[in-house]
Amino acid sequence: MKQITVGDDAYDFVLKDNRGDEVQLSDLKGSKVLLSWHPLAWTRVCAEQMKSLEDNYSLFKEYNTVPLGLSVDSYPCKNAWAKELGITNVQLLADFWPHGQVARQYGLFQDQEGFSERANVLINEDGKVIWVKVYPIRELPDIVEVINKIKKL
Repeated sequence: MKQITVGDDAYDFVLKDNRGDEVQLSDLKGSKVLLSWHPLAWTRVCAEQMKSLEDNYSLFKEYNTVPLGLSVDSYPCKNAWAKELGITNVQLLADFWPHGQVARQYGLFQDQEGFSERANVLINEDGKVIWVKVYPIRELPDIVEVINKIKKL
């Protein structure tokens, strides 16, 4: 599938979070949503990416934004990882089965590798994509850039 772009409607989905609770994107209308994809749990850059979301959770709340971390890992894996990292506020979603289905819908799945790109997709209060950035796999997204985008939009 082609990569989602600014102006597209965000694809709705239901995924389990690290606690086993279901999260449906359309239930979050009225808030901005940051979909922050990371390739795999238990890796250094992915851990830093998710910890940066947790560390800035109050800023996300201040700007009416729900940060969500997504990867192809299972929700029990995400739960153990969240506990290890001390993530208590940010929901880490499991795009586990069908394997990478949401990443595929958003055009962010790497078939050869079997995991998603490292990417941030910002969705406005009406469910429209307003910012997309794909990063090199080994690059930590700049959380200041992300927050500045949210502040401007």
